[in-house]
Amino acid sequence: MGGGKLWAKEKSRVSSPDPDAVRATFTSVAPRYDLANHLLSGGIDVLWRQKLVNLARQGAHQDILDLATGSGDVAFALRHGLAKDVRITGADFCEPMLARARKKRDKQALPVEGNQFVVGDCLNLEFEDESFDLITIAFGLRNLADRGLGLSEMRRVLKPSGRIIVLEFSQPYFWFRPFYYLYLKGVLPWLARWVTGDRDAYLYLGSSISEFPDRAGLVKELEDAGFSSVECKAYTFSIVALHLGFKKS
Repeated sequence: MGGGKLWAKEKSRVSSPDPDAVRATFTSVAPRYDLANHLLSGGIDVLWRQKLVNLARQGAHQDILDLATGSGDVAFALRHGLAKDVRITGADFCEPMLARARKKRDKQALPVEGNQFVVGDCLNLEFEDESFDLITIAFGLRNLADRGLGLSEMRRVLKPSGRIIVLEFSQPYFWFRPFYYLYLKGVLPWLARWVTGDRDAYLYLGSSISEFPDRAGLVKELEDAGFSSVECKAYTFSIVALHLGFKKS
């Protein structure tokens, strides 16, 4: 795997992902990314995405942006769970992952119009202000080199009173942490090497999760970025959490 160090230190600040290395990581695992997700999560990733779709259904949307869309699983879950006339745009900065999303779209015979997959950087979104009713991002926020800037960009392209839904790994309940981190850092990388041939990519997964804020911490980051009425809910012993926020009018 190329890309150099996945984490960049800046003085005494918390380490942040290096964008080039993150892109190289996902390029490396793209061919078997979906299989790895399903196997390494025990298939529960499908349930987590369904929780996101259920939350999305609670609002009226015409234009949705799914960021860090990867191979498109969240975009497709939204497509099949929402009204047919909803326009869904998936954006990611890793072209090999987008190629897999487009291939899945074509296999499902979905029209390109209303189901687009485009190259996009969360830190510099090439969309007009107030373009979307809903933004979703699943398991991608922790990969941003500057979460504050990324959240600010998301707020910019949301319409007034638009919503953001974040599905992300979180900090597990205290009693479950020893078991979880034993699996995450001791077992999962070796299983990933068997499935994808890339152990380092999933060593990065463990590091990125351990340095990510807990539920309350992410609520504060969303509020600091200008989102209001932020709420969250934990799933699977708080391995993951759904956060919902509204753009202040």
